[in-house]
Amino acid sequence: MNNLEKRSFYSFLALYLGSSLFFLMLSGYWYFTAQKSALENTTYYKLQHLADSISGLIIHAQMSGTPLILPKIEEHYEYMLIKSEEKRSFEKNYFEENAYKILVSSAPQKHLDIEYVVIKTDVYHHELQKLQKNILLTSIAIFLAIVLISWILSKLFMRPIHEKVRQIEQFIQDISHELNTPITALQMSAKRAMQKGVYDAKILTNISISTKQLYSIYQSLAYLSFNIPQQEAKPVSLKPVLDSAIEYYRELSHAKNIIIRATVADVTLTIIETKAELLFSNLISNAIKYSMPNTTIGIILREGYFSIEDEGVGIAKEKLEEIFKLYKRGSSLAGGFGIGLSIVKQICDEFHIKVDVRSELDHGSCFTLTWSSNH
Repeated sequence: MNNLEKRSFYSFLALYLGSSLFFLMLSGYWYFTAQKSALENTTYYKLQHLADSISGLIIHAQMSGTPLILPKIEEHYEYMLIKSEEKRSFEKNYFEENAYKILVSSAPQKHLDIEYVVIKTDVYHHELQKLQKNILLTSIAIFLAIVLISWILSKLFMRPIHEKVRQIEQFIQDISHELNTPITALQMSAKRAMQKGVYDAKILTNISISTKQLYSIYQSLAYLSFNIPQQEAKPVSLKPVLDSAIEYYRELSHAKNIIIRATVADVTLTIIETKAELLFSNLISNAIKYSMPNTTIGIILREGYFSIEDEGVGIAKEKLEEIFKLYKRGSSLAGGFGIGLSIVKQICDEFHIKVDVRSELDHGSCFTLTWSSNH
């Protein structure tokens, strides 16, 4: 990942973990408060029950005239009986002292001269400590799980961004490479012309080819990047549009000694004319770009049908599914940055034109466009 991706990744991770930790702590506090309150109530009622039981035994012993037999109670619970003669008083009947919960009950009502039953226990504090420990350990375990999940989610979140950044970086490299060739040719041709003082046909041809290459790149980038006002489709005669595109790339095909054989009928299609120009331009420039020198490109235009076939490098079968995707190229043997065929597919989809491709490595490719004759 580059620095921008790292900053985005760690920012997302920090935000996710920070918010998760906040809600985890808040949930832990709520749970602790609720459990503490429940433990407090349980302890109180347990002490009250023990005090009532002992008081019942005291009252029964006096009423029946039998000896008082005091019970053994659970571990961590203690009690004592306070007689009336001790003349002790308590401000509260339930309080906490020295980590003990203490309950004072006057239920004996001075039977057997016993005024109070006092019960105390340290179970509450033991259970409270255990609760705190359990919540802490559970919170740590949950937070570690959240860290793992957030790391995975961050990776998943960044994957499309990373792929897009990689595509853009590759796109910029490809554009730089594509622009370098015609710009270098223009510079060399202009330098030669200035040195010679004359402008021969070869120099002017090189300048023309380089200029057209630059303009072709500009057209493709403008189609993808600029907010061009939507035009209304209307019936367009495709023959002059196709003838113009073939003528436009004639110098480039001659430079590679490529022969273009075209069979063109007078066909009308409802389309935006500038997009028809871009459609033919991308297909023809692609065919020339990926064709070997001294080969032939065949073009056919008839009602509801257009095809362009070259004798170039061809496309591997496993790449045929991807060639119409943005930034994807069928071959790296020639220049290009993977937007030409994407534009072709977008235009075809917009005007309900079906596009098919047949290709074989080292034997060339054939692109076929078909549409309804009444479209």
